[in-house]
Amino acid sequence: VQLQASGGGLVQAGGSLRLSCAASGRTITRYVMGWFHQAPGKERELVAAITSGDNTYYSDSVKGRFTISRDNAKNTVYLQMNSLKFEDTAVYYCAATKARWDSVDAWGQGTLVTVSS
Repeated sequence: VQLQASGGGLVQAGGSLRLSCAASGRTITRYVMGWFHQAPGKERELVAAITSGDNTYYSDSVKGRFTISRDNAKNTVYLQMNSLKFEDTAVYYCAATKARWDSVDAWGQGTLVTVSS
């Protein structure tokens, strides 16, 4: 599967953005899909994930503010980010795995989210 992330940009604190991750090559129903972020000087961190059965996971830092969803017909995963904070500034990557997040099958290219305070 190949992944193409988009939707990043510059937004003021408190604002919203929606990231998209379009998949090609294989259907996303085969995978658990996730969004990671990586801030400058920090490790890449999983912030949200969704299974083929629509079970979701959120890191504590984004719970209640971010929503991950998938549209199987469009083969696309979304990350709706609300109430953005300065500390959400990072490059966001979508990813797909059939098993565990230490064995990622595909990464998207990353999209930059910058939140101004």
